[in-house]
Amino acid sequence: MLSDRLLETGLDGVALKPREVDLATLDDVPFDRVTVDFEGAEALPSPATLERLADLSSLRVTVPVRADGFDPLGDDRRWADLPADADVALVAGNPAYLSARERRRRIAPRLAAGLERAPDAWVGTEGIESVARETGATQFDLLGPDTEARTRALLDDGHDGGVAVYAPTALTADDDALLAALGPYVSRRRPVAAALPAGAPVDASAMGRARDVLLSACRDYAVVGDLAAVRERVEALRAAGVDHVVGYPARGLDAFRASSHGSSS
Repeated sequence: MLSDRLLETGLDGVALKPREVDLATLDDVPFDRVTVDFEGAEALPSPATLERLADLSSLRVTVPVRADGFDPLGDDRRWADLPADADVALVAGNPAYLSARERRRRIAPRLAAGLERAPDAWVGTEGIESVARETGATQFDLLGPDTEARTRALLDDGHDGGVAVYAPTALTADDDALLAALGPYVSRRRPVAAALPAGAPVDASAMGRARDVLLSACRDYAVVGDLAAVRERVEALRAAGVDHVVGYPARGLDAFRASSHGSSS
């Protein structure tokens, strides 16, 4: 059964990062749907850990199609490590986690080959929006201030493969807590980086214009606030045509669990 918290927020599930959560010892997943992010080959959970997660929840694993081990047109040995009943989200792969050789690999043919293996896969759009759209698969987009408008435009253009959104989530209305959890993340988004004063802190110590820019960005690029505010944002995404809203617990999984008991600070 879906957790009460998931039902209250409207989120479809949770995205977990192996560098932040010890997935090998995790035995309590407060969501029926879990997405495991790719954070480099050395952080990839073991096949046994993935099998265990698949037993605990409906599992989806991000697959970087340019990375050694996941290249459907080359070294694909790590595909065999994925549980048979796990879904995948095909992504180009964050360049920070790829070698120079991997970054040079062509993306479009690898997405096509990946979809031949996993026809129901989602396709991550970050940095490859037009290529991802050409696949016709479920678009897995990062939340932003124009997500609703872009979703409506995509659907008006005839896309019928579905839309999913990766939504960093912080169940708090406290400004310092938001900046501590989300400041570094939102500061890397291009419009935010361009608006920030040079050299300004991007955490809770930010002041003046930097603080204003970052707090505004937290509310544009993440789902934040108390339960009512989070639920309202998720409902707005659904009204625009988004099918799946996957929450990344920006304050940590424990904080997300704790908030289900009434904490919002």
